[in-house]
Amino acid sequence: MYGDEATVRKILTELGDTWAVVGLSSNRQRAAYGVAEVLQRFGKRVVPVHPKAETVHGERGYASLADIPFDVDVVDVFVNSDLAGAVADEAVAKGARAVWFQLGVVDEAAYERTRAAGPEMVMDRCPAIEIPRLGRIPSSPGGRESDDRA
Repeated sequence: MYGDEATVRKILTELGDTWAVVGLSSNRQRAAYGVAEVLQRFGKRVVPVHPKAETVHGERGYASLADIPFDVDVVDVFVNSDLAGAVADEAVAKGARAVWFQLGVVDEAAYERTRAAGPEMVMDRCPAIEIPRLGRIPSSPGGRESDDRA
C-alpha cells in the first residue's frame, strides 16, 4: 500500500485546503465529480483541471496545473496510470504539498520520484472513502462539524 493511515490523515487535515482535481469535468457520471463534492463538503476548495477548463461546482477550471495562477496544496489525480506520472511531476513543479492518486491509479516510479522531491503521496485510495474514517465531518464548508459516529 502506498500511503499509510498517518499520511492519509495528514494530507486530509494538515496540508492545506486547495485541491486541484486533475480530470474533473462537468460530467456528473464520472467519479471525479462526486469526489469533488465530498471534498467541498469537507471544506476543501476544489479546482478543476481538465483540457476543457470547465467551471465545476462553482470553481473555474484550468486546462493544466501550470495554468492555475495560485498555489495548490494537494493534487488529486483522476487519469489513467500511464498518464499519472507526468501529472505527479507537474504537481511537484507547481509546488504542491501532496499528490493523491485515486483508486486504480498506480505508478510506483512516480510515487518514488514524488516522495524523493518532498511532497507527501498516496496511491490507489480515494479521499471520499477516507474522509468518513476521520470520524468528524463538517456539515458544510465553514460550517460546524458533526460527529458521524453513532
